[in-house]
Amino acid sequence: MTRAKFITFEGVDGAGKSTHLAWFTEMLRQRGIDVLLTREPGGTPLGESLRQILLHEAMHAETEAMLMFAARREHLERIILPALERGTWVISDRFSDASFAYQGGGRGVSVGKLEQLERWVQGELQPDLTLLFDIPVEVARQRLANNSSLDRFEQEQEEFFQRVRQAYLQRAAKMPQRFAIIHAEKSFEKVQEELSLIVSKL
Repeated sequence: MTRAKFITFEGVDGAGKSTHLAWFTEMLRQRGIDVLLTREPGGTPLGESLRQILLHEAMHAETEAMLMFAARREHLERIILPALERGTWVISDRFSDASFAYQGGGRGVSVGKLEQLERWVQGELQPDLTLLFDIPVEVARQRLANNSSLDRFEQEQEEFFQRVRQAYLQRAAKMPQRFAIIHAEKSFEKVQEELSLIVSKL
């Protein structure tokens, strides 16, 4: 029996990853795999409360980073680790790569501090596979243009998202064995073709 896998979806706001999450999860379920879909920040009652604060309240960049990892610790303890231990695959909409991209690349929190938090909160645990939905920032911004209820991250300037994207790509280059880069500017059907190929290899 295949060990339960931990799969994460990452990308800048507007990359379209959330559009494909449910479809990807259903593809696995059709293959008889027990799958849990969750998200960050969030996933637990405490995490969802912290999500509202993080998405809507202004704060210092390091406060933001620590709250993200606090929500992640709870997420791991209550949801992710128990699911993996009972043989359920876990798919999470964002995980710690998002902290290196948004709080690190976007906000300028030092990588050293983020690495300390990462070791403290999750030890050696990393996803088995990270799907990075990569897209030119100007395309991502156009996709968000018609949304009238943007959170404080989505309201950031283009330069912020350029830094976030570069941090994601640097992270993927550092750990190519677990990253698969999805070219998210393609059509919905082309992206699904890429994901179908990944599912077949899993």
